[in-house]
Amino acid sequence: MKFIATDVDDSATKMAQKLEESIANHGRAMDPYFYRSHLVYQRELDQLIFRSWLYAGHISEIPDSGDYLLFEIGEDSLIIVRDDDGQVRCLMNVCRHRGARVCEEASGKRKTFVCPYHGWVYRTDGSLKAARDMEMLEGFDTSNHGLKQARVQVHMGMIFINCDPEAEDFLPALEPLQAPLGAYDLENAKIAHKQTYKVDANWKFVLENYLECYHCATSHRAYARMHTLKDLYCKVEDVVQAMLDRTEEVTGIPGMGKEHYAIFNDAKGFGCCAYTSRYGLFDGYLTGSEDGQPVAPLMGNIQGYDGGAGDFQLGPLTFMLNYPDHCVLYRFIPRSLTSTDMEVVWFVRGDAVEGTDYERDKVTWLWHHTTMEDEYIINRNSEGANSRFFEPGPYHPEYEETLQHFVEWYLKNLSEAA
Repeated sequence: MKFIATDVDDSATKMAQKLEESIANHGRAMDPYFYRSHLVYQRELDQLIFRSWLYAGHISEIPDSGDYLLFEIGEDSLIIVRDDDGQVRCLMNVCRHRGARVCEEASGKRKTFVCPYHGWVYRTDGSLKAARDMEMLEGFDTSNHGLKQARVQVHMGMIFINCDPEAEDFLPALEPLQAPLGAYDLENAKIAHKQTYKVDANWKFVLENYLECYHCATSHRAYARMHTLKDLYCKVEDVVQAMLDRTEEVTGIPGMGKEHYAIFNDAKGFGCCAYTSRYGLFDGYLTGSEDGQPVAPLMGNIQGYDGGAGDFQLGPLTFMLNYPDHCVLYRFIPRSLTSTDMEVVWFVRGDAVEGTDYERDKVTWLWHHTTMEDEYIINRNSEGANSRFFEPGPYHPEYEETLQHFVEWYLKNLSEAA
């Protein structure tokens, strides 16, 4: 974990002042204050993170009743579990008696969740089954002391949660992605591999890095030689348009090249970001692999390689880059002021057999190496931007356009909550 010098005179007044200054300083990087203030970090969790729709896992990870996995955000732990009736739930991993965690293993199978402190027992639907000797307390009712729960919505096999009971439904926001995202049949897909990269930097450094490709040509040589996104659009327009012209015929998917933009301030509801576009690979490259050649069977209903990749955003912290033969999901989760979990999940066709139809190392090669490169540059960015000598510079109008939309959303909502 990286340690940074924080402001000893931090206050709500100072935060409001910094927000006002940064909003006025439109088009430039944010002040280092927002990456080093504990007050800001707690406000982010309360007003941004826990009010947004977040990817929590895939249904294949909890196929049967009692199966669960933990999802950790900041200092909090959530239990994603399939209850005895087969419903997917998100339970707060906090005993309703004195607050001890009722589940410790990262994943597994349980009939009940038992508090290790005083033995309170909870069913997989979160209801309190037993509280030892609490009948001595007049009026004690087990129905009033079940584990707290977050909202859950499942879309194409992906489990999304939101800790805000008043949050907008996520599914209507995702409906415009139905054709291009549905082509991959993610509900029946298989997780080939998933890995959490722990980055010693504030979560905004990690997310901001993903939201721009200004760094791609200089930091990601393997990625850059295949993907047109590393160039200004005017330089690769012919390649991208040629791909879009053939995508429906080659893939067999109507609407495969559809574009939809409703993220951050343009989202249909708070934290309901939904985006898709399809961009081209350079000639000779078919997928995102070490040599650009196929590494797994075609996903879902896709019939061929069109030389394109589907780009998706699902909520403010979850993204997918989908090739015809495999999909790569990214999720960015703050764990502390200076620590972020960057989870990467690789999906392949559900009936694909490892060792026969695909090799895990070949499927994961490009984005494992790219993520390791990202970790390096994010750490360098964090160290420099936290310097007392850093003066925020101007954003690039095209390469960093989406990043600017995030910053506008971030400052607007933090300011309104101040």
